[in-house]
Amino acid sequence: MYYEIYGTKTGTPLLLLHGAFSGIGTSFGELIPFLSKDRPVIAVEMQGHGRTADIDRAISCEALADDAAALLKYLQVSGADVFGYSLGAGAALQLAIRHPEVVHKLILTSVSYTFEGVFPELIAGMSQLTPAMLEGSPFKREYDSLAPRKQDFAKLVEKMKTFNSKKQDWSAESIKSVKAPALVMIGDADIIQPEHAVKMYKLLGGHGLGDMMGLPASQLAILPGTSHISVMHQSSLLSLIIPAFLNAEGANTNK
Repeated sequence: MYYEIYGTKTGTPLLLLHGAFSGIGTSFGELIPFLSKDRPVIAVEMQGHGRTADIDRAISCEALADDAAALLKYLQVSGADVFGYSLGAGAALQLAIRHPEVVHKLILTSVSYTFEGVFPELIAGMSQLTPAMLEGSPFKREYDSLAPRKQDFAKLVEKMKTFNSKKQDWSAESIKSVKAPALVMIGDADIIQPEHAVKMYKLLGGHGLGDMMGLPASQLAILPGTSHISVMHQSSLLSLIIPAFLNAEGANTNK
């Protein structure tokens, strides 16, 4: 699995897990400069994406989470904060469920834990996706410039269509079991329904009445005027929101 390391040698490492059809550049290129100012940042390219070749295995959040855990072990990183976007956020959530000992804080951007959390129009649209539809997009240009086997792009599209066609339902109890504080983020015009993001935030330890109960360790951010693609380009907002969450004092536990 291809990875790059940025930033300082001190501080809690931050692991970056990109979105579907994306790589380090198209998901995190605008954010790495401020994310790496005071900590090491480990950016990866997951199975079949970017400079990491595909293997004979279906793409699943569980498998990608296990890959991420194996990489941290290989790098001798005992624990890290984890920032996932879209597909990568699903992998980050599963990393916290399957390997809780390695996750300090979670940033979950544009992800659902149940099939119903995604707008149904997206599922219908993904079933019609063809490689030709992505020609000329930033994702395809990035893939063509980086992939070790450029002819595998059609295979990646088919694997992601299969991934999106399967009903993904992780139990509320499994989400509640996550002890790491989480920042749940979506755009207000994202592929994730806002009501679902609020529900996930609450399952991860979020609550109201902060003036009476104290602020929870988990946080919720709904970015205005922001779609699924543009959420990772809101660097002016994210440069305020993300460091404040990662640098917040307190124990790495919600519950």
